[in-house]
Amino acid sequence: MSRGGHPTERLPIVRYRDGRATGGSDLLAGEEPLEVRLEGEAVAVTMRTPVPGQDAELAIGFLIGEAIITPGQVARASECRAETGDGGVVDVRLWPDACPAPGWQKGEQRNFYATSSCGICGKASIEAVKVAAGAVADGPTIEPDVLSAMPDTLRAAQRVFDRTGGLHAAGIFGADGRLFVVREDVGRHNAVDKAVGRTAMDGLLPLSGHVLMVSGRASFEIVQKALVAGIPVVAAVSAPSTLAVRLAKEGNMTLVGFLRDGGFNVYAGSERLAGAPDGA
Repeated sequence: MSRGGHPTERLPIVRYRDGRATGGSDLLAGEEPLEVRLEGEAVAVTMRTPVPGQDAELAIGFLIGEAIITPGQVARASECRAETGDGGVVDVRLWPDACPAPGWQKGEQRNFYATSSCGICGKASIEAVKVAAGAVADGPTIEPDVLSAMPDTLRAAQRVFDRTGGLHAAGIFGADGRLFVVREDVGRHNAVDKAVGRTAMDGLLPLSGHVLMVSGRASFEIVQKALVAGIPVVAAVSAPSTLAVRLAKEGNMTLVGFLRDGGFNVYAGSERLAGAPDGA
């Protein structure tokens, strides 16, 4: 575990090559716990890659993505290192007249633990998401070639991945293929929360007319976070889940999987792809 609060740490290893063992070192992606607080009350603990300045993004993006708060309610977010041991704390404070979602007042909140791989596993339901976020509007239209170029653009922006090979990435693109923000983390959900949190802090939500691209698979939680942020298109280099497809269809979203050089699959909302036949 990284003890310095840095995104990477070099550790000693024994390397085996061609039957021979040699001593050496390897640069690894950092992973530390982050406690997310709302108005001083603990809401969640997630394992994340510590990057200075991005813990507030993650916390705000998480709270928005879980439909606990809305972007306009955030007054400030304070980051600090944990008093004991590794990790950190972010306390998100709301404006005096702002109220979080029902059931999240002080003393009534639910506490969640999120691993770096699963998000808030099993907690969300499609019906709960429907209450928090309605279907997105139609549009925009995206050229297939523009979509196909996004993986290379995202990969080129993954600076920590180049050094460690151990991080997921989430990028928010315009319909013209321009990359607005990219964030990396050991958890793909955390990477999405950081990216959404950054845009929320910049006053850009909802992200209508944008594309969320993730370097892994498209899970239900990923599509949920995009829907709450108003993002109409989600693209992934790997496969979506059945529940992700169902939510995308009910949310009037476009869901793309196996996005790689030369092609991709459209599982929902094919009408946003220029030249696509009626179908998914």
